[in-house]
Amino acid sequence: MSSIEVKIKYMSSKIGKEIREPFYATTGSAGADLSACIDTPIRLKPGEKAIIPTGVAVQLPSNEYVALIFARSGLGIKHGITMSNGVGVIDSDYTGEIMCGLINLGKEDYTINPGERIAQMVFMPVVTASFLKVDELEETERGQGGLGSTGR
Repeated sequence: MSSIEVKIKYMSSKIGKEIREPFYATTGSAGADLSACIDTPIRLKPGEKAIIPTGVAVQLPSNEYVALIFARSGLGIKHGITMSNGVGVIDSDYTGEIMCGLINLGKEDYTINPGERIAQMVFMPVVTASFLKVDELEETERGQGGLGSTGR
């Protein structure tokens, strides 16, 4: 696995004391776990959303990288707690606190506790596109078939 140097700023004095800084749970983890930097538990009823601060901000080494914020699979599968925007995108020029928009898609209330791992941050390279306007696109086997057109 390759690595990059990412600057991190703790936005709260709790980070590193009561709240864990971002960390990789295992040597094979692709994502660094982010924890809820909150003073009191937050209860999410089914269908409710909340913006949960992580207490950290990052600065990526260049515009050739992005940090992507994903739901933790255990929270999503076991409790229906996932990212309300699907995936959070931390652009290279954003240096504010990382906030996680969470939603409860489950059928029961779920309580997010201070310091609980709520999301994971994955760093990836970025490739930008030059858009070339054309009148026609090249034909492919699939063509315009979408939304399940290739079968189940």
